[in-house]
Amino acid sequence: MFKKSNKGISLSLLLCLIFSINVFAKPSIVKIEGTNGTFRLIRNEQPYFIEGAGGGASKKLLSELGGNSFRTWGSDQAKKELDEAEKNGLTVMIGFWLGHAGHGFNYTVEESLNRTTEAILKTVREQKDHPALLCWALGNEMELSNPHVETMWKYINELAGLVKEIDGNHPVCTVIAEIPEEKVRQIEKLCPNIDFVGINTYGGSGSIAERWRSSGGTKPYVITEFGPPGPGETGRSSFGVPLEMSSTEKAAWYKQVYGQTILKDKDKLCLGSYAFIWGWKVEATPTWFGMLLPDKSILGSAQAMQELWGHSEVTNRCPEIITFNLENDDLINNSEIVEASCLAEDPDGDELTWKWVLISDNVTYGDTGLGLPMPESFEDAIIDGQGTNKVKVKFPGGSKYRLYAYCFDGNGNAAYANRPVRVQGTAFKIKLPEESVPFPVYTNGTFNVWFPSGYIGNAGALSLDGHFKLESGSENKCISVSYTDSNGWAGVFWQNPPNDWGEHPGGRNLTKAKKLVFSARGKEGGEKVVFFMGGITGKPYSDSDKAGLEIITLSKDWTLYTIPLEDLDLTHIKTAFGFTLAAENKPIVFYLDNINFMP
Repeated sequence: MFKKSNKGISLSLLLCLIFSINVFAKPSIVKIEGTNGTFRLIRNEQPYFIEGAGGGASKKLLSELGGNSFRTWGSDQAKKELDEAEKNGLTVMIGFWLGHAGHGFNYTVEESLNRTTEAILKTVREQKDHPALLCWALGNEMELSNPHVETMWKYINELAGLVKEIDGNHPVCTVIAEIPEEKVRQIEKLCPNIDFVGINTYGGSGSIAERWRSSGGTKPYVITEFGPPGPGETGRSSFGVPLEMSSTEKAAWYKQVYGQTILKDKDKLCLGSYAFIWGWKVEATPTWFGMLLPDKSILGSAQAMQELWGHSEVTNRCPEIITFNLENDDLINNSEIVEASCLAEDPDGDELTWKWVLISDNVTYGDTGLGLPMPESFEDAIIDGQGTNKVKVKFPGGSKYRLYAYCFDGNGNAAYANRPVRVQGTAFKIKLPEESVPFPVYTNGTFNVWFPSGYIGNAGALSLDGHFKLESGSENKCISVSYTDSNGWAGVFWQNPPNDWGEHPGGRNLTKAKKLVFSARGKEGGEKVVFFMGGITGKPYSDSDKAGLEIITLSKDWTLYTIPLEDLDLTHIKTAFGFTLAAENKPIVFYLDNINFMP
């Protein structure tokens, strides 16, 4: 039993009171107030300017640094994320993932749209009264390379109206990549139900306010992603590789953008912002957009936002990179030894420790949002000086690399700089480490490592929806494959990196796998499909082997299929899965799920 306190209230009763307060917390009510170019969010009758970040790192840390909100890109964990936000005094922009044409989604396939709508409205009904909910966001950059963009905007407008019929207490937005004039005018014309627009912007973030107006934008907006210029927006090395800012330069960029656009347009058209990315991910490089390091060290960009939000004091500041010098970044052969040095200062006088890392450089800078694996690193390449700010480097062989200098202040803060390096001569092929199995390719709405990007045949008639729900109200997702033509054939390769036919490094070493298993069923039964693994040959980075099944005739029931892999060379699998189909005087629809490499 718990003893009563001096005031006569038992601990158990106190816990019940606290729990009841949480359970019966009032739903948030969020409105957009204003007209004619002067807008602001009102949350629970108080002005609310979004000072947030997007990403999966600690929400407790985000709150401690003065942030007040975070955004999501999908809603699978909406309840968990809303509860975490409430626990830390934050709000959430709940995002709903809408299909991308580049991933096979087709906005003219009514069945896919109906399933998407059903899933979204279910979440809205379930979470609309959560006190941490700020707003709803329909999609993220789904307009890119979309051949049916007007149809898509009309669908989003209809969807926004349905969301607002269920929940009139939270505004609805859609999130786009940058703001070319045609895109802005389409939204203004075709999406009257959208309350504000979320804009993802990087190199052009400092001029968003002016460009939004000049492109015809009249709706209020939120900067839903901003950060340093992307790899397509920066300078290049002498051999054409993007140059990345140092962490110190990025911190200055965040400050500049926040002052030039976000604060300048506050209480006008800008309702706030979400800095990108709260945490880290491999996109272009392991550090390009991250505000933290994988070891949770705080970088200058996170502290810059802490200062700009102005709700907590920076008590110990990040180190600052002064210079990064590399003796030679374009070597004739790998026998050369190169000297590199980095100069940094700590504003608080903390003693700095150093770590140098050489990694294989990315060659797929145009692929964004995928969360690529950590590149191969070469510890033995640092032959002298590791732990100091000056080193000697010997490269493993002909390839492109990136050399990092990291410094740490011993108080949880860090800084870094890097430079790309090209070594000419005999190509150095990275030996991929053996992966553990089971190793998933696709499970319940999630594509892992490989993406269905290599379309062949009558590709315009083929579409995939990786978030399809066969049963109403179910949380289980599968892949819906739709071929809309009555004749011809088509297929798709699951590739890593996406859209690569063997010209670039990638793939996985699946030597430990003995079989590839997957589940499939037809919509009507009788659909004929060929399934395979591998198939890229004659390229610098081909599949090391291939396997497949004869033509399968699908039934209406889920069936487990196995592609045997024993005695095959699985050291370099670029194409994890694929299929081809041929129509016989009618369209084809079938479903896939649980694609896994197994022992």
